[in-house]
Amino acid sequence: MKVYEGYIITCDDKNTIAKYLVEDAGRIVYVGDELPEQYMAAETEVLGERALVPSFADTHMHFASFATFNAGLNVMDARSNAEIQKRLREFLKTDNAKIAIAFGASPYSVSDGRLISREELDEASGDRPVFFVKYDGHACVVNTALLNLVKEKVKDLRGYHEDTGEMNQDAFFAVSDYITAAIPIPALIKNMQSAIDYLATKGIGMVHTVSGVGFAGDLDVDMERFVARGAESGFQIRVFMQSMTPEKAIKRKLPRIGGCFECALDGCFGSMDAAMKEPYEGTQDKGILYYTDEQVTEFCKQANRAGLQIEMHAIGDAAFDQATRALKAALDDFPREDHRHGIIHDCLPTEEGIRICKDYHIQMPIQTSFINWPQEPDAYLEKILGTDRNRRLNPVGDFVRNGIVISAGSDAPCTDPDPMLWIHNAVNHPAQGQSISVYEALRMCTYNGYYASFDEKERGSLEAGKIADMVILDANPYEVEQSKLKDIQIEQLYLGGKPYRKQEKSVLGLLLSGMMSKKRC
Repeated sequence: MKVYEGYIITCDDKNTIAKYLVEDAGRIVYVGDELPEQYMAAETEVLGERALVPSFADTHMHFASFATFNAGLNVMDARSNAEIQKRLREFLKTDNAKIAIAFGASPYSVSDGRLISREELDEASGDRPVFFVKYDGHACVVNTALLNLVKEKVKDLRGYHEDTGEMNQDAFFAVSDYITAAIPIPALIKNMQSAIDYLATKGIGMVHTVSGVGFAGDLDVDMERFVARGAESGFQIRVFMQSMTPEKAIKRKLPRIGGCFECALDGCFGSMDAAMKEPYEGTQDKGILYYTDEQVTEFCKQANRAGLQIEMHAIGDAAFDQATRALKAALDDFPREDHRHGIIHDCLPTEEGIRICKDYHIQMPIQTSFINWPQEPDAYLEKILGTDRNRRLNPVGDFVRNGIVISAGSDAPCTDPDPMLWIHNAVNHPAQGQSISVYEALRMCTYNGYYASFDEKERGSLEAGKIADMVILDANPYEVEQSKLKDIQIEQLYLGGKPYRKQEKSVLGLLLSGMMSKKRC
């Protein structure tokens, strides 16, 4: 038993702030302003200027990809292609993988103003195959050594650009499939364990991962399920199957389906293939919808009738409208009271689509880390979208005012999982009228994240009876200047009332325990 005394931010629906919280055997047994006599002899931690909040949830990430890139070369903070080349050369001296994997190349955050090229990768890598994923996770650049390995598989696909080495759309997906199939399973599992440890340092106690890319028989989905069930210290993982075939999720007894890749309705702004209702500035190009309305609607109807929770990727306004129409049609066809269907990203929503989300209780795993994102700076977005559309991006305030449940996700590896940044950006939104309160931002990152996967009865707020998944912050978010919210540090993550401990199982031990466990995933 342990007592916490100080500023207890419960994130319940009344925004209760308490002075005391008592944890016993992994559960919260008391929250209030007066400490009952039966707890007075218990060990007490006085918070002082610190604060206790629920553990955070990351409701959209590509966990296997994040784990892989977290162990590889990340150049998101590089500011020139020459710097990227230098860092690649240094990385290759210590990396022993047959194919070197790097992430974070951007044409918008480097002084060159363009994406690093195949020729530049060749200069830095020689004969070593290099797979360099673009910051948005929707395109890559390959060097000549890798191109020679995959050319026959991708040369006739949409998005193939041999001259620059850039692969996007179908060509990118095909190259990604080739790379993921080449990663040794033991290495991937160890990287996943390291990734969980990293997420814990950010105060994250649960992630929603979208899986099903490149492995024969969708082996990555099974691996993530086993890792989820075998994970130590009470860390929670909820797996979404990235597929437009509901039977695949049903076969694995997964209650949910969706994500990106196969469940992406469009591309992204970085590659100018997010699907738009009006053309990008100075062009006749409206991006691309990967599926027809009929295809998306039929998928949603089948998955909804099967009782699955559905999530789909939609960034452009045309894709957002397509997602809302399809989910509406599915729920009109087979009404469900508590489906928790969601649309991921929601970067450029429409008024009509927002009304559908409000009326049909469609939740939104959004990415406030896209706000003021160095990899897609405001100047770039205004250039391709124009002033009006740029101002309408990520309208967090509109979502909250319409009563839509929003949660926060990193889209890792596209952005680094950082809940305090998510909170900071939502509270300090640059567009007039789109900022939300500190409480609303905290709720977005805690309770709403657990709600999005039907976990809110056990986790997500600090209330008596719930599991004691909690985070100590080194400062009180209600008392620091709002412009400094992102500087608040995570002091300690507690899961089930215990300080988080690193993942220590062997690969075999983790897989065996995951196969035998009945733990929810």
